[in-house]
Amino acid sequence: MSGPSSSGKSAAIAAAIILGATGLVFYFMPAMMMALSEVSPWLSYALAIAFVLAFFAVFWLRSKRQSRDSDETK
Repeated sequence: MSGPSSSGKSAAIAAAIILGATGLVFYFMPAMMMALSEVSPWLSYALAIAFVLAFFAVFWLRSKRQSRDSDETK
């Protein structure tokens, strides 16, 4: 039995995990970018762009799945 309160709690936990993991990645990003810039500065730029896009992609995919799941329950 999943009511609105358990659904909201599940969404909050998922968002906290996603934000925590992203914060951890962004904390170490300068070191990763410095290491990659020794090979090529463009690789470090690509890494930064990929992480920023991935951050938004995770929330976009989650919203798509939630809307699909809510459409199936109607």
